[in-house]
Amino acid sequence: MNAMTAKVYGSGHAARQAVRRGEHRGPTAGIAPGYVQGNLAILPKALADDFFRFCQFNPKPCPLLAASEPGDPRLPTLGEDVDIRTDIPLYHVWRDGKMVEAVSDLKALWRDDLVAFLIGCSFSFEEALIEDGIPLRHIACNSNVPMYRTSIQTQPAGPFRGPLVVSMRPLKPADAIRAVQITSRFPAVHGAPVHIGKPEMIGIRDIMQPDYGDPVEVKDDELPVFWACGVTPQSVIATVKPDFCITHAPGYMLVTDLKNSRLAVL
Repeated sequence: MNAMTAKVYGSGHAARQAVRRGEHRGPTAGIAPGYVQGNLAILPKALADDFFRFCQFNPKPCPLLAASEPGDPRLPTLGEDVDIRTDIPLYHVWRDGKMVEAVSDLKALWRDDLVAFLIGCSFSFEEALIEDGIPLRHIACNSNVPMYRTSIQTQPAGPFRGPLVVSMRPLKPADAIRAVQITSRFPAVHGAPVHIGKPEMIGIRDIMQPDYGDPVEVKDDELPVFWACGVTPQSVIATVKPDFCITHAPGYMLVTDLKNSRLAVL
């Protein structure tokens, strides 16, 4: 099952129930149009305060939507029935900075000291771009958006530090200008681009070799447009090397009950 052929659900609640029942195991792009999706980072309480400050210091890659109480898998501000242990199709388990396991639920791994953080996702502003008639190639190609580690450093907080990760969408210049205008309205889901054009200026050597996601073609009449990406915490985790943490698998998000339209500031 993939994002283009997956069943579409009429609400975030319905999408989460399908994930919880094991009916949806693929990426979550497009499965609940209009509803906010979030990136996940779960850390032990001993690291939670520093990670919270890291999100505050780096709002473009890490726009924080919600955080749980220690040991509580619920996130009631995102949906009354959210259970972070079961409501994402695929999780990555990290030990000492290395991803060691991919699992479909966290029931066997959950601990009383774990704190879950939900970070805004570019799926929200992509919906606004599509509604404005701006084509997105990774969606047309039925692939995951390409993502790259850059030479841009995040603002450190405690042990958390490391490179900014960006997502890239190739756009014609007029569409790129419009995309800046549209995404500037969505600071809770990464906001305006951080870079346009020349990928080598931000440390990307080969645009066809993303660190995460899938490569997409950039045509001669297009510019690569780069947005701060919610996969940044995974890059930071690889740098910090905590003894244990959990993230979502890129492209496999938590679907919330929040509406994308409510995140627009203008």
